[in-house]
Amino acid sequence: MTTIAVLGAGKIGEALLSGLLSAGRRPEDLLFTERYAQRAAELTERYGVRAVDTATAATDADVLVVAVKPQDIEVLLDTLATAVTPGTLVVSLAAGLPTALYERRLPAGTPVVRVMPNTPMLVGEAMSAISAGTHAGPEHLAVVEDLLSAVGKVVRVPERQQDAVTALSGSGPAYFFFLVEAMIDAGILLGLPRDVATQLIIQSAVGAAVMLRDSGEHPVALREAVTSPGGTTIAAVRELENHRVRAALLSAIEAAALRSAELGRAHD
Repeated sequence: MTTIAVLGAGKIGEALLSGLLSAGRRPEDLLFTERYAQRAAELTERYGVRAVDTATAATDADVLVVAVKPQDIEVLLDTLATAVTPGTLVVSLAAGLPTALYERRLPAGTPVVRVMPNTPMLVGEAMSAISAGTHAGPEHLAVVEDLLSAVGKVVRVPERQQDAVTALSGSGPAYFFFLVEAMIDAGILLGLPRDVATQLIIQSAVGAAVMLRDSGEHPVALREAVTSPGGTTIAAVRELENHRVRAALLSAIEAAALRSAELGRAHD
């Protein structure tokens, strides 16, 4: 059996551990690292998975999943550089960090796969995009797809598209939460109790997402189906267009992509 070590058991790291166990992985085939002893003990008690240090994980695991924050990567790579065994697959979930960074710092020939997941991994509904580094082949991508399918959907993209993926789906849930927050505030402005407005908007968002996923219809067609001539929806859409909401979203997502690229260049 393949031994998988999750390096960094924050929210994303824990979500991956939980998803892998739910998908049938045995606790004894998983490892994790965590800097805080109390949290490490809590996770071991919760999942039955052993907490280890980074050097042990690098020695004992066949797959290393890097789930630390980008600003913590340098210290981690210093340890991995002398501990990774030949043939170990390194899977990076750290936003903005290119495979070339790992390839420069780790032993020659180390296969690296870059992943951009998002926070719906916490509920098993992640959207993850994966890209192969120089030494990663189809067999490595297949391993990563199998791992991440336990917590959502997976798509393959060229690495040059990862900054766009980061901006679109990596940060994407935040845009939806922002919109929902604003719509709840609008309900309160119109006189609805907060709990009622919240329930109305959240279920509307869930229903709309299911329609987008399952209907096969283009978003424009679904929107037009709600937009009656001279009705309430077209009045609202006109205001959205007047306030350049569409243009603001385009600019916001472009800014996120540029920031992702900056994070990567910071480690050149």
